[in-house]
Amino acid sequence: MRSLLPVALLALVACSSQPPPSADPPPTESAPPSPPPAAETTAQPAPKAPPAGERLTADTPKTTAAGNTFIAPAGWKIFVNGSVTILEAPEGGSRVALVDVEAKDADAAVALALAAYGPDMKWPPQKAAVDAPDRDGWTRIRHYDYLVNPNEKRDFGVSVRFANGMWSVSIFDMEQAVGEKRGAQVGLIFGRLLPKGRQRESFAGKTANTLDAARIAALGKFVETAQQKLGVPGVSIGLVQGGKVVFAGGFGVREFDKKAPVDADTKYIIASNTKALTTLMLAKLVEEKKLTWETAATNLLPSFKLGNTETTSRVLVKHLICACTGMPRQDLEWLFQFDKVTPDGALGTLGTMQPTSAFGELFQYSNPLAAAAGFLGGHVAFPKLEVGKAYDEAMRTRVFEPLGMKATTFDYKRAQTGNFAQPHAPDVDGKTTRALAALNEAVIPVRPAGGAWSSVNDVLKYVQMELAEGKLPDGKQYIAKEPLLARRDPQVALHKDATYGMGLMVDKTWGVTVVHHGGDLIGFHSDMLWLPEHGVGAVILTNGDPGWLIRSVFQRKLLEVLFDGRPEADAEVVTKGKMFYDHLAAERKLLTIPADAGESAKLAPGYANAALGEVKVSRAGAATVFDFGEWKSEVASRKNPDGTISFITTAPGGGGMEFVMGGEGKRTLTIRDAQHEYVFDEKK
Repeated sequence: MRSLLPVALLALVACSSQPPPSADPPPTESAPPSPPPAAETTAQPAPKAPPAGERLTADTPKTTAAGNTFIAPAGWKIFVNGSVTILEAPEGGSRVALVDVEAKDADAAVALALAAYGPDMKWPPQKAAVDAPDRDGWTRIRHYDYLVNPNEKRDFGVSVRFANGMWSVSIFDMEQAVGEKRGAQVGLIFGRLLPKGRQRESFAGKTANTLDAARIAALGKFVETAQQKLGVPGVSIGLVQGGKVVFAGGFGVREFDKKAPVDADTKYIIASNTKALTTLMLAKLVEEKKLTWETAATNLLPSFKLGNTETTSRVLVKHLICACTGMPRQDLEWLFQFDKVTPDGALGTLGTMQPTSAFGELFQYSNPLAAAAGFLGGHVAFPKLEVGKAYDEAMRTRVFEPLGMKATTFDYKRAQTGNFAQPHAPDVDGKTTRALAALNEAVIPVRPAGGAWSSVNDVLKYVQMELAEGKLPDGKQYIAKEPLLARRDPQVALHKDATYGMGLMVDKTWGVTVVHHGGDLIGFHSDMLWLPEHGVGAVILTNGDPGWLIRSVFQRKLLEVLFDGRPEADAEVVTKGKMFYDHLAAERKLLTIPADAGESAKLAPGYANAALGEVKVSRAGAATVFDFGEWKSEVASRKNPDGTISFITTAPGGGGMEFVMGGEGKRTLTIRDAQHEYVFDEKK
């Protein structure tokens, strides 16, 4: 995830993979600034590594100079130079460095580590340093973020942590395209970075406690405290154990300035949790012998096409939603162009997209490809219907009605009646307000990837069926075990302890199997999870940013309660919330709002890009507004270290999209995700 998009949009886009559970990698999203950057200070190419090095043919356990343990990824090269261990990605020039130093404090440790890593380098200006919660035996953890010129398309960050009398400093120095597509491998490094002699807590072999009133109250207190501390208006949760719902309720409100409470029937967008429901529909079609997981996609949906012919020919049904085909995240195209776009149109856009890694090599999350899975299933079930309507009907008849999910729908008008939650996000100054809800409609044309509305009570019915391996509460076998459980089979590694199947993640980080998926859209963040070996499941739905922190740390809290684990989650969620708001405040200090009048005056009245559409520039008093047609936002301006000017959207929930002005007399605006660049030319 890169800094050009807001954290919500990046977590968002109907995706959600769980971050590595151990020492967090240096932040590469937004972070707080310190002094204004000096214009002459820019990021430099990665320092030259020592001449000797080892190319790894498999994921390999290694130790740093001080004996701290980690796993080096297959295909990477490892160099050791005194206290510095450098891991270089296969593309070259993109690195993670692990440096062990003795120092009086964190700042001094960072200075020593940077000097050892690149003694002759000039580093980009530091934006901020924020403290993080202790974990896995590390204390005094601190993350440092830096302002890198956006046109360099590179990320640079540093983290420091303390154990055994020494500081361990990690340096993240990577091209954005490499860091994005190799994110799972980076997670492998940090996910097992442990102090010398330290083992991660494990609940293997333990029996889950009964979720009695006291333990349910502890979970409720965690959620309510996090909801209040993080400024999330409402959170609904549900718990299942032994085949029965043991709790279903809510904390907070549907709208931040109204009194109506959230509860277990409140409807939220569940975003990427939709993917597991989509693959459940496909599993029903497998059971009906209308397709197999091994059937070629083109045999079932002739219009299916990727930008690469060879990859297209290799895609089987199971690959459409496995994040394993090498197709990268490419969400800007559906976030900017969704008005009047049909599912057929979304499938057509998929035909312009190219893989950026080999088939099966890396975890790369593609929402448009996941959408194709659902539309393919719909076409197989109802070949005479338009693919979008066919998908909706297949989901109604194969999933929602059989499971009794009466509130679950893809109809946004129907969803937003009665008991439903409004999305929220902090504004540019950190104040909770209504989020840019219109942007969530972008998912409608790709809804199999993340467009369902649902409630805790409805999603609990799905979780109960998963725990019962296909049986309904009345004992009826809704679906055979084989096609149901095949969705959990590993298709690609997320990190050492987790894999991605078909719309489901299987995580064994803490020694017990947790099957889950998360979902994130503007102002909506959720998770559903279950422990198949222990008969326990949970659902958590939130209606505000940064709700992703609550739903991600909730998994840890549930395990602590079930297995009497070390009490870490309460402090972790509060500290991470403080980190988020510190980052937000720091970014605010770098922005000029309203946008600098002189720089704004240089903008053309309109711009156009073939893939993303048009941008109209207007003024509302002193404010500069970018209108994308489907949605619009006031923009701030920021002067970068190299003198370039960026205009950055500020709409709550849709803030952080960065457009860099072109130079040399040509009026252009450039926006990027990690692996793609879109240039808007002046519209004549």
